[in-house]
Amino acid sequence: MLLVLAALSAIALGTLWPLPLSGAEWLCLLGFALLGLGIALDGWAILTMRAAHTTFLPNRGADALVTGGPFRASRNPIYLANTLLLIGIGLAFGNLWFVLMAFVSAVLVDRLAIRREERHLASRFGDDWTAYAATTPRWLIR
Repeated sequence: MLLVLAALSAIALGTLWPLPLSGAEWLCLLGFALLGLGIALDGWAILTMRAAHTTFLPNRGADALVTGGPFRASRNPIYLANTLLLIGIGLAFGNLWFVLMAFVSAVLVDRLAIRREERHLASRFGDDWTAYAATTPRWLIR
């Protein structure tokens, strides 16, 4: 939901107060690369969760603690992928609002969703969760 709100906000703000980015070809190509990376990471994370027979929907409780695939590098690869998607769209289409809203969305997701989900995982998986969280960054970098 926050991803959609961030994208709609970026579109609206870009219409009302355009913040164009440089039309440099390399910036556009970087944007499309990030967009592709975000889509691929999203798909990989969802397929990894489905293979573990657990939900990828944030409003449902986890049935398994998934630590393989993209979850080896990030505890939240889907949220990371969504952030990359927004940044990629902004760079590819020259709208700085998407880049800015990507960071706003990431902070809101961290505070409103991830911390709640992590409390659920800690209570559901106990020491396994604690060990995983101690060695795997929440986003990508500790």
